[in-house]
Amino acid sequence: MTPLIRNRLIGCVLALAIFAVDQWTKWAVTVPLGINEIGKAQEILPFFDLRFTRNFGVSLGMFEANSPEMRWMLVLVTGLIALVVTVWMMREKLMGDILALALILGGALGNIKDRYELGYVVDFADLHFGEWRPFLIFNVADAAITIGVLIVLARAFFMREKEAEEITITQAPGAAENS
Repeated sequence: MTPLIRNRLIGCVLALAIFAVDQWTKWAVTVPLGINEIGKAQEILPFFDLRFTRNFGVSLGMFEANSPEMRWMLVLVTGLIALVVTVWMMREKLMGDILALALILGGALGNIKDRYELGYVVDFADLHFGEWRPFLIFNVADAAITIGVLIVLARAFFMREKEAEEITITQAPGAAENS
């Protein structure tokens, strides 16, 4: 197995692991713990509660699906985005990029499954500081997507800087003589 195929396989395994952990945590919160109705909550730590909510929209509750047509439109659009991310991941060569895209893909698949089966995404993680709640209630899939996007952005920014430095160095007068 070539290193490139191995890296892409690792990316696929990570995406499936994120999907599985996301689905398992949603099940664990809603079934055994019984936190499955709006308003139900359980304090875990002074700054972290399990608090059930239904997200009918996408990121930050935008594009809320108020009708069956909108629900299926969101399933279709997010499915297409997941397909694009999959193709992108399979074209990448660098492990860091593959892993970041795998986080996004695994999270997207978890939320797509919820929206397909339930009509909404189950969110339950409530991170707060006293009464101040700087984050919306989220789930493992949301966290994976956010972390993946931040890594993609950071790598794009820093990799461009590094590539620009390498081009400048190789184009500098006398660069060929020093090689």
